[in-house]
Amino acid sequence: MIRAYKFLLRPTVRQAQALSEMLRDHCSLYNGALQERRDAYRHVSKTSVGYGVQSAQLKEIRAFDPERQGRWSFSSQQATLRRLDKAMQAFFRRVKSGDTPGYPRFRGVNWFDTVEFPKDGDGCRWDSTPHDPVTRVRLQGVGHVKVNQHRPVTGHVKTVSVKREGRKWFVVLTAEQDQPKPLPGTGSVVGIDLGIANFLADSNGAFVPNPRHGRRAATKLQTAQQALSRFPRCKARDRTANHRRAVEKVARLHGKVRRQRLDHAHKTALDLVRAHDVIAHEDLKIRNMSRAPAPKPDPGQSGAFLPNGAAAKAGLNKSISDAGWGVFLTILHAKAESAGREVIAVDPRNTSRTCPHCGHTAKENRPTQEKFCCLLCGHTAHADTVGALNVLRAGLVRRHADPA
Repeated sequence: MIRAYKFLLRPTVRQAQALSEMLRDHCSLYNGALQERRDAYRHVSKTSVGYGVQSAQLKEIRAFDPERQGRWSFSSQQATLRRLDKAMQAFFRRVKSGDTPGYPRFRGVNWFDTVEFPKDGDGCRWDSTPHDPVTRVRLQGVGHVKVNQHRPVTGHVKTVSVKREGRKWFVVLTAEQDQPKPLPGTGSVVGIDLGIANFLADSNGAFVPNPRHGRRAATKLQTAQQALSRFPRCKARDRTANHRRAVEKVARLHGKVRRQRLDHAHKTALDLVRAHDVIAHEDLKIRNMSRAPAPKPDPGQSGAFLPNGAAAKAGLNKSISDAGWGVFLTILHAKAESAGREVIAVDPRNTSRTCPHCGHTAKENRPTQEKFCCLLCGHTAHADTVGALNVLRAGLVRRHADPA
């Protein structure tokens, strides 16, 4: 299996400057390759330029510009071109399927934050000073950069990536490992129901409260964004010192919320994986759930629209994003795979409207957000607990139907 590790880098001033220059030059290479593809397609011949053609040009580009493009790893530049090629292939796939195309954009220097080295030892070297107790990673054109390695890396390191987040630098490793030893069995199965009032309710009647990290930081974010909005829009190189500090403050606040949300997801998923052998959850289509409602034209007045509940839906969409269901489910699946647990996704339809005792399904069974009262047998319970019970039953049915 493949596992990722992320460690904080502690570069010197000169190394930090070299890292910034590396991102800048890779960004320039990405934009230049994108422009070449656009110009070729706009030509009367409708020429198609692919990764093979652009990769073959790298040798000439490096020889023509040795002070910038020639400084960096050839393999990392190929990875940047492959990154553009993946974006173009995804664009053509969306066009073919009828989705919103989303043509790849030119990247500003502040919107290009990652450089990948496809192979450890080719332009980079993890743990480049094994004789030294301080871990370092060697990057071509940068040097040996100190790494704050807070946990050991097991397995064979495959790729190395350098990532910038605000003023901090990180190294991200992917390592190939043997399948880890599964956790001892507990004999427990559980169904979970994700929500807004409570982040999670399980089939045993327990609840995990919703921390609402975004809402708690909303006041500070609003103040910081209002301060930023007072500066005129301009390129990064033209910003004043106060403008740059305002940008960094907004980014720092967003970064803190993101890390808090990620930490909560990791801890919640770990508790579930340690306590249960089988975990069933709803197969949520989060993108569809958070989609804005369609406008309602007024048939009686041209150019006018009827109320469509967009304001209320916007608040719900914000709460869904703040809960971070997608991040949590991704982490849950990854941790379950490492621990030898089984995670089952089931159809979420009517899970909170079906009575777990008699099986009666009706919208009226759920008179309020929290209360469930079956109209047929009179069973009452918390609606989220009822949903978790139905999710568990559906998951077990699916598991027995497809044991492989």
